[in-house]
Amino acid sequence: MTNINELPADLPIPQDDGAADHLRGMKLPNVALQATNGQMIDLGSIKQKLVIYCYPMTGRPNVALPEGWDQIPGARGCTPQSCAYRDHYQELQSLGAQVIGLSVQTTEYQKEMADRLHLPFAVVSDVHYQFQQALKMPTFISAGMTLLKRVTLIANHGVIEAVHYPIFPSDSDAAWVLEYLKTH
Repeated sequence: MTNINELPADLPIPQDDGAADHLRGMKLPNVALQATNGQMIDLGSIKQKLVIYCYPMTGRPNVALPEGWDQIPGARGCTPQSCAYRDHYQELQSLGAQVIGLSVQTTEYQKEMADRLHLPFAVVSDVHYQFQQALKMPTFISAGMTLLKRVTLIANHGVIEAVHYPIFPSDSDAAWVLEYLKTH
């Protein structure tokens, strides 16, 4: 059984395919998404510095990942990425940033993950692809599911000012965001 908390050493490295090049400077859409904290969160209405890390899907303990998952560049690593944000959450907050995770999984699925990993921030469900379609976020298909590619957006006053894409390894993302926030 695969350990979803650790990254295998031989993962393929995602290449920059240009699929996120258009995002910098875009306004976040006013789309209300269901969050793991029970609220509806309109990402476009958040005026403070906002970090939205978008990820494909989290695995669950003792449940097999989709066949071939580890061979898809950038797919593996959602749990380590979320844990890195959890571990750096206080520092991100001290820099004035609100953190939100986002995937197309259902809120119920996300809530199990958020509770199990003790995430101190909300994770929102774009199960109907409203956020993805509004921003033309990059996707891929695995096991018949259309999933988001891993991309992190840093927005200020509702406008995307920085984009981290591609992200590898996934657990380095929070450190990249911290460095960006400290220098901008």
